[in-house]
Amino acid sequence: MKKIIITLILTTIAANAHSQVAIGKASVTNASVSLEFGNANRGLLLPWVTSSASVSGAVDGTIIYDTADKKVKYRKNNAWFDLSVDTTGIVDTSLQDSLTENPTAKVAIGKDGATDTTPGILVLTDTDKAMILPKVASPHLNIINPSAGMMVYDTFNKMLAVYNGKVWSFWKP
Repeated sequence: MKKIIITLILTTIAANAHSQVAIGKASVTNASVSLEFGNANRGLLLPWVTSSASVSGAVDGTIIYDTADKKVKYRKNNAWFDLSVDTTGIVDTSLQDSLTENPTAKVAIGKDGATDTTPGILVLTDTDKAMILPKVASPHLNIINPSAGMMVYDTFNKMLAVYNGKVWSFWKP
């Protein structure tokens, strides 16, 4: 019994020390990645909020889908910046209408994940690692039924793609 408990403790410590997560694939591509997604014509669905004005405690770098404006937005210099451009989005909120929000829900990935106090649903705490978005070639053609608030990296056009519920918007640095 003592060996089992020690093994569980060591496994937990090792899992927390690794601080890298791969979703939809076996492992991340390199040590500079904290979160990476597979390549299966799927996107990352952002948190839906009733309006960006209702989000309290958001820090720069926060990304949301605003159901009131039907836009994907991110926080920059303490203000919301629009990534969707088009305002004709359509969203069926029935997926979440019956759900009760848990304001303390949070997943933190990184070496400081257990102690990080940054507000958010998914917080990447490492300052020397990045997230790799789901990669999809021409998502407007290959994601058959996208959801409002979806985000991917378009590998064909080499740009960020966000879906507002009706149209894709594309951003190139």
